[in-house]
Amino acid sequence: MRLSLTSLAAAAGGVALALTVGSGVASADPYDAVINTTCNYGQVVAALNAQDPGAAAEFNASPVAQNYLRNFLAAPPPQRAAMAAQLQAIPGASGYVGLVAAVAGSCNSY
Repeated sequence: MRLSLTSLAAAAGGVALALTVGSGVASADPYDAVINTTCNYGQVVAALNAQDPGAAAEFNASPVAQNYLRNFLAAPPPQRAAMAAQLQAIPGASGYVGLVAAVAGSCNSY
């Protein structure tokens, strides 16, 4: 169960990454976009629900993932940078790349 919560926290971070890829921030490093996202928690969750209801259900059932995403989005850029670096080290986080791209492309519309 711990691995599952870790994966969900990684998904939350992945969703946070997704927000920024489509936010229009020009950057050489994709993590720069994550650090500077303009999407808020409600926008991210709405985009996630629309793009992948199954992943959204898992996310919505995990207070750990929800809290991580809230903290990430509320953090200043230097703290977001540290959080993004931590997420890169979580095994399985790369499995959320497709979802991240989908949410990134739509979160500013919610």
